[in-house]
Amino acid sequence: MNISQIEENLSNLIKNFSRENFIYELLLAYGMPKTTITLLKKGKHNLAKAEGQIILKKKLFFQETTQQDLYSLIESIKNDSSNYRHHPRFIITTNYRHILAIDVKTQDTLDIEINDLNKYFDFFLPWAGIEKASHQNENPADVRASEKMAKIYDEIQKDNKFKNDEDLKSLNIFLSRLLFCYFAEDTNIFEASSFVNSLDSHSASDGSDLDQFFEKLFAVLNTRNRENFPNFLQKFPYVNGGLFSQQISIPKFSAKSRRIIIECGDLDWKDINPDIFGSMMQAVVNNEQRSVMGMHYTSVPNIMKVLEPLFLQELKNEFDKNFDDYKKLNQLLFRLENIRIFDPACGSGNFLIIAFKELKKLEIEILCRIREITKAFAFPFSRIRLSQFYGIEIDDFACQTAKLSLWLAEHQMNVKYIEIFGKANPTLPLNDSGKIICGNATRLNWQEICPKDEGKEIYILGNPPYLGKRNQNTEQKQDIKFVLSEINKSASLDYICCWFFKASSFIKNTSHRYAFVSTNSICQGELLSIFWPNILKLNLEIFFAHTSFKWQNSAKKNAGVTCVIIGVRTVNNREIKTLFQDGNVLNVDEINPYLTITKSVMVERRSKPISNFPKLSYGNYPGGCTELFLNSMEKKSLIEKYPQLEKYIKKFIGSQEFIRGVFKYCLWFKNVKIDDEILQISEIAKKINIIKNVRLASKDESLNALASRPHQFRDLNETLTNSILIPIVSSEKRKYIPIGFIDSSTIVPNSAQVIYNAQPWIFAVITSKMHMVWVNAVGGKLETRIRYSAEICYNTFPFPEISEKQKQILTTHVYNIIEEREKHCEKTMAELYDPNKMPAGLHQAHHDLDIAIELCYRSKPFTSDEERLEHLFKLYEEMTNTENSFNNNQLNSNR
Repeated sequence: MNISQIEENLSNLIKNFSRENFIYELLLAYGMPKTTITLLKKGKHNLAKAEGQIILKKKLFFQETTQQDLYSLIESIKNDSSNYRHHPRFIITTNYRHILAIDVKTQDTLDIEINDLNKYFDFFLPWAGIEKASHQNENPADVRASEKMAKIYDEIQKDNKFKNDEDLKSLNIFLSRLLFCYFAEDTNIFEASSFVNSLDSHSASDGSDLDQFFEKLFAVLNTRNRENFPNFLQKFPYVNGGLFSQQISIPKFSAKSRRIIIECGDLDWKDINPDIFGSMMQAVVNNEQRSVMGMHYTSVPNIMKVLEPLFLQELKNEFDKNFDDYKKLNQLLFRLENIRIFDPACGSGNFLIIAFKELKKLEIEILCRIREITKAFAFPFSRIRLSQFYGIEIDDFACQTAKLSLWLAEHQMNVKYIEIFGKANPTLPLNDSGKIICGNATRLNWQEICPKDEGKEIYILGNPPYLGKRNQNTEQKQDIKFVLSEINKSASLDYICCWFFKASSFIKNTSHRYAFVSTNSICQGELLSIFWPNILKLNLEIFFAHTSFKWQNSAKKNAGVTCVIIGVRTVNNREIKTLFQDGNVLNVDEINPYLTITKSVMVERRSKPISNFPKLSYGNYPGGCTELFLNSMEKKSLIEKYPQLEKYIKKFIGSQEFIRGVFKYCLWFKNVKIDDEILQISEIAKKINIIKNVRLASKDESLNALASRPHQFRDLNETLTNSILIPIVSSEKRKYIPIGFIDSSTIVPNSAQVIYNAQPWIFAVITSKMHMVWVNAVGGKLETRIRYSAEICYNTFPFPEISEKQKQILTTHVYNIIEEREKHCEKTMAELYDPNKMPAGLHQAHHDLDIAIELCYRSKPFTSDEERLEHLFKLYEEMTNTENSFNNNQLNSNR
């Protein structure tokens, strides 16, 4: 349910007010299910005991009253701890003239006349799944405005048949101009209400001549000399700035679309936030984004994670350092004037707008301090111009919106200047809104768009499209080929690598810098070893980074993407580097592409272990034979009917089954020929026939070939003694990856990995803290969860050669861990390895093993994970160098 609907529902509630149904209608207004309300009315969901009270679990505590003093009543409710037993989000009291409410979570209070409820609709938005956040997020004014614009857009679409891209581009420009006019008449750029009043007075009610009105209005806004225009248009000022200069096709209008345009003028447009509204405007022309209107923009706190360490904090530090130095403060103003901000994937301009506002705010602080130092000085015109802000955006409407949003932001900052200094640079005529180019950033020459002029500081930033290999379309794959052709295996890289590579080429041999938001895959696994050497060889370094975090806003249903932020500059050994990790800020000497604080060592995918380990492989791939899978009931039924099948039924345990303790089974006919009588059992024969048909019908030729043995998995690996099962994915919250031994009664599918017939000491190595430190640093991630792979995690892990005595010590520790697990056999692996619930004995057994493993590396204890990782990287480098030397010697001796 969107905000306009909620507003409308509340207006109807007030219009058709009923005391008996008030609270039920209020809940319905925010999208509460009707079945829930029906049950609440009947008392089935009402947890209250006292008359006049309604308690809906996790939603509200409601009490009606006849008394005037609502505050004393709500205080008594608030102070009674028993009222929180059902965790109400809101406490509400009313005498049906006034309503008093408390948001239990935020402690915000609402105290209004009940007839004004629709004006304060945002208070109860959590009922609709939209959280109120402590930082700047969705502004109801932005959401309402974008929803109104969406209505205009829809009606214009109905009134017109747009034939080509040029028509749609004209519509995009028209909407941008319309939005400017709304904003202008509410912010004193135009006379108050002059736009809507003129439209209403000088166009026919059926909308038939409204296109002519807009043609004349747009013409006068682009003309200095207005003598040839009617009197009612001459009062509009000259705007310029490119917004009204282009000739466009004005759409046709109906009575309905005209009415909606006039109604939109009733909104208070001065309260919109350009940084947020721009993204919402994109949703206006994108039906797929309509359902999450107001839930998809980049929040200000997230943008600040990029701006602050990239350039803003340094500027603020310089201001603080020179707080009393008039000359150096003026130099700082000059520096601000020479900064250029470039977002090569700018969308609707969020990053550019926030950067503009923040630089303006700092400029105001500097000017205020200069005024304090000098006591009096002439009015200081702002030196920061929109022409310092550059962008590239592939979507035309987003490009238009970015330009417009920058103009709106400039006017809002001008208002601040007037508040503080009494005057500001005039808003009109509009200045150039920066160089925002519509095009494909991967194909354009960035230096032509944002020139690297002498004396300019350039900061490249943004949130480019991520897109892993599987999500790229044909054109994007061609873009990667175009930009990254000199990189071996570039076809396997994420799309965002194009932006990192082009930005690196741009700043090479300069003092310019860049920082991008990216998915965490860019600093993990194979992608890292393919891509990052090509960046670092340009004499560049990572000088700040935010390790993995969820890129979210306050929308309840937004799961967020797991991201990192990486800042890059030319190598500078004089300046410290900063790592933002788990809420901590670390000043460090090194940040490598894994976003750890050790020397940059690239760990490359390997097909064989670098250490003396046995092979780790995936479990058995079924190859379309799901008919051979059984649950407990099916297993029991088959054995009761056909006891001779029992020896062919084995436990079937993959990653999830192992971690959650779920038992599944499979029919395992490894050494059975297709004409064996056991396969002639009717139920088995039926399953085999289905598998055969599935394999024959597949487009995969390898599966077609398997149709000749439909009673078997593709792979037929099994345990002879004891094998080690390793889940492919595990929660990052666990201190250790849960692994386990399996015997010959268990078959492992390809959803897990196996070391067949392994010695127990290998178990010790894999479940150790040293190995976990390695996996967390170099392994891939599924969101933030650990993704364990043989090629990256296991085969690359550096472990020294150890003696038989050491192996026996490790084996003893392994058996201690197994023994501690068996003491809690009723618990699943998920429960045993939950960091908050791990049994003390198991925790101690792992701790003892960790010490034993670390003694294999050196006698001196490690003091931190950073020290462990540094040691592992050094050992890895030594082992790979030794291996390479050996291979080279072998090659030379064979010549």
